[in-house]
Amino acid sequence: MNTPATPLVYDPLKFSANMAAVAAQSQKLIQEFMSQPPDPSLSGMANVQAIGAAFMELTEKMMADPATVAGAAVDLWTKYTLAWHQASQHVLFPSTKAEAASGDRRFKDKAWAENAIFEFIKETYLISAESILGTVRNVKGLDTKTAHKIDFYTRQFVDAIAPSNFIGTNPEVLRATIETGGDNLMCGLSNLLDDLVRGKGKLAITMTNAKAFSLGKNVAASPGKVIAQNDLMQLIQYAPTTSEVKKRPLLIVPPWINKYYVLDLRPSNSFIRWAVSQGHTVFVISWANPDERLATKSFEDYMLEGTLAALTFIEHAVGEQEVNAIGYCLGGTLLASTLAYLSAKSDERIRSATYFVTLVDFTDVGDMAVFIDEQQLSALEKRMKERGYLEANDMAASFNMLRANDLIWSFVVNNYLLGKEPLPFDLLYWNSDATRMPAAMHSFYLRNMYQENKLVKAGGITLAGVPIDLRRITTPSFLLSTREDHIAPWRSTYAATQIYSGPVKFVLSASGHIAGVISPPGSRYGHWQNLNLPKSPGEWFETANFVQSSWWPIWEEWVSSYAGGAVQARAPGGSLRPIEDAPGSYVRARVVN
Repeated sequence: MNTPATPLVYDPLKFSANMAAVAAQSQKLIQEFMSQPPDPSLSGMANVQAIGAAFMELTEKMMADPATVAGAAVDLWTKYTLAWHQASQHVLFPSTKAEAASGDRRFKDKAWAENAIFEFIKETYLISAESILGTVRNVKGLDTKTAHKIDFYTRQFVDAIAPSNFIGTNPEVLRATIETGGDNLMCGLSNLLDDLVRGKGKLAITMTNAKAFSLGKNVAASPGKVIAQNDLMQLIQYAPTTSEVKKRPLLIVPPWINKYYVLDLRPSNSFIRWAVSQGHTVFVISWANPDERLATKSFEDYMLEGTLAALTFIEHAVGEQEVNAIGYCLGGTLLASTLAYLSAKSDERIRSATYFVTLVDFTDVGDMAVFIDEQQLSALEKRMKERGYLEANDMAASFNMLRANDLIWSFVVNNYLLGKEPLPFDLLYWNSDATRMPAAMHSFYLRNMYQENKLVKAGGITLAGVPIDLRRITTPSFLLSTREDHIAPWRSTYAATQIYSGPVKFVLSASGHIAGVISPPGSRYGHWQNLNLPKSPGEWFETANFVQSSWWPIWEEWVSSYAGGAVQARAPGGSLRPIEDAPGSYVRARVVN
């Protein structure tokens, strides 16, 4: 990545030369792009034909109701006129200043409020965006799924055309272009080319300075050993930092959509390191980053060779059959499935279960639903069958689209228009370290859970020959959800409080799917608690108490009641011979995105 230098004196000749070079290189890029056949993976898990069909249906419905469309156009013109009047007042009376768009980081530069021209550009964009979204949302006759899909992709379009994303309408970019003589655009073009090369023709946006991080050194650096492994996972046991530890070990089941070390970033925000310091003997599953050799691995295999195999390895290592367990996101879905399987077999080895941002009732999955219908799933399965897995880039692109302004357009502006290098950020380094999905497992997961919501139905899913029922789970459960979660909406994860038969504690953290979980003591994020568990999540929230502190100590107090007493600290491996130092080799398998 390149960062522009700022000349002391503006040089018009240099500026002209840079602009000519940018134009020539841009034309070459466009020509190369147009010569390439369309790549379906550029749309993530979505299917372009399905998107097109939805908008064709939208057009038909709009044509059948011209009065509504005309009314929207009149309303838009009225608001444009008002915006023009306000801009004129700003020109005539410079002391009259607009306020920046509340909470919208795209328009944080002062010029958006202080300069009449940019104020008008911003206001007309916001008015247009509101009008476009309002128009498609008011179209009658669309089924719920089609309407949701149209709304989602219309928001993608509206976000893409924001004036902050273009050189000529972003005051910060214009200022940088003049001040650096166009060096910012030259650096930005170089950054763009680097990302295209790194992505092998696909745009793999650099989100952080990857050179600032190294696995085992400043991320995923908690001391431990890989004590066992199979085709699907390595099991890591962490070295104790206390003389005594809780009798029952703690097993963490992370999602295999991402790598486990989101729970072991820097020492200051590592949940794993913190749990070890509280006296837990911590084991974590580090999933394999699958290739075509694991194409037929199923969701059932992840239970048998993942969670259940880990229980056996733990017993061999420390002599304990019983554990406390944590499941994160998809890992939590697997943990719940495993517990239902064990309950059917009267197996009580997991004595308590903690679920981080976990869906088990997929009735409402938020914007992820736009990728799930028969046409799109069939197209996705065809792509997976060709390779044996879902490309990591497909998952990453889909997740990034859920927060496009934060995870796509902010970097387009920073990296390509301002020509800056992204700052080192451990969370974004982890986010860029993507993983593949085995074809068989991912198809089963999307169809049986996201599309058909079978997991919540008694006997809806059979694992290893056993029909499972989540309502048979009597294991004490701690449910941690996050208020701004865009992947596992908290009102949907709350549904589990009405499903499990054992005692349940539900805690809602501030922030989102990652930051709300990685919220160590001393962080700025608080949480909500409520001892009552009414059927309605809205009622739960209305009567909950907000606590301005981390939820981690609350969980530690809860899980300690299932710790089984104290024993002497255990060295990693026990009766098993350690294979290698943590973080192990599986986590180091990277995929170029």
